[in-house]
Amino acid sequence: MNNSENKTQWRNWMAVCMLAIASFIVVSTELAPIGMLSAIASSMGQNSGTTGLVVTLYAWLGAVSALVSVTTFSHLPRKPVVIVLMLLMAASNGIAAISEHFSVLLIARLAGAAAHGAFWAMAGTIGAQLVSDKYTGRATAIIFSGVSIASILGVPLINWISSTIGWRLSFLLLGALAIITAIILAFTLPAVSGTSRMGRKQFSAVLQIKQLRQVYLIATAAIIAHFAAFTYIEVFMAEEMAISANWIAVCLFVFGIAGVAGNLLCGLFIDRYLKSILGAGIMLICSSLILLSAVLTHNPIMLMVLVFAWGLGVAILFVGIQAWVIRLAGYDNALPASAIYAAIFNGAVGIGAIIGAGIIDFGNMKMLYLIASLITLFSLLQLLISKTMHKPAQ
Repeated sequence: MNNSENKTQWRNWMAVCMLAIASFIVVSTELAPIGMLSAIASSMGQNSGTTGLVVTLYAWLGAVSALVSVTTFSHLPRKPVVIVLMLLMAASNGIAAISEHFSVLLIARLAGAAAHGAFWAMAGTIGAQLVSDKYTGRATAIIFSGVSIASILGVPLINWISSTIGWRLSFLLLGALAIITAIILAFTLPAVSGTSRMGRKQFSAVLQIKQLRQVYLIATAAIIAHFAAFTYIEVFMAEEMAISANWIAVCLFVFGIAGVAGNLLCGLFIDRYLKSILGAGIMLICSSLILLSAVLTHNPIMLMVLVFAWGLGVAILFVGIQAWVIRLAGYDNALPASAIYAAIFNGAVGIGAIIGAGIIDFGNMKMLYLIASLITLFSLLQLLISKTMHKPAQ
């Protein structure tokens, strides 16, 4: 391998790492308001329910955007599209930070949601285009590590800034980081060509692949179950387990650490053992939720073990499903297949939160975690009966 090839490979992997930072920004932007809804509500003169629209509408619009973006600019070169999306994310955060009226804040958030969905529709496929086929899973794992890092560092740090200095500064910092990322991507991301213009025919072709439909079913059930339970994890620990606020913070930190560990495991093994490691991840989620639903212990140490297993499994699930989708779809269908997955993911976030709230209203927290574990078990059974992890023969 000559120096020119080495330089190209280094640059491509640097671009993969910058895409991981971009995913960190995207996820942190989506989740940031969760820990400061009361502060935003007080500042804007709104109630908590109305203010919650900055989170729920964001998720739903992100789902729609993932599909619409593929049909509108799938044919465009990837580099300028990604840079524009990062700048749009920066503008969204910047306007949110200086907004004086709730309607302006909501519009700014919805602009960010549009960028969010479009980014996730193509993020995984760009990684696959930057590296050779045997490293596709590793590149996907690195890009998706931004999701876990956002959970372990981004969201807690943003919430701390919001509570000590003010929620507006959190949005400003995210906006500044998005601008810096866009600039670095301009120098590191090579020219990556778009595909032919996508339409209903391409989406139809993807959905006709039986194995992909099964993957989407597995993803839908598992993601709904996770967010139904995780949305209320703080309430669960405080009310059902009587864990102190300090220990809850530690447990959430452990969850994030586990997510990073899960990404590392995927990077090492997913290209060779996709089904095995994905099955292990879903099993960890299912087992953790079952044991948590039983509330077998009020010991914080044992709770951290279960939370770690849960976080490990979730990271494996997110990366494993994305890698599986790309592998089954092949190069020609990778973009529409990823867009459908991104839409399913964002839609499942909102559905999971709604289901969780409904179960709590008519039952209790233990019932919520038990039902979530059973839904996850359904995903595991679907995975076990799946026949192939590779693109089916034409």
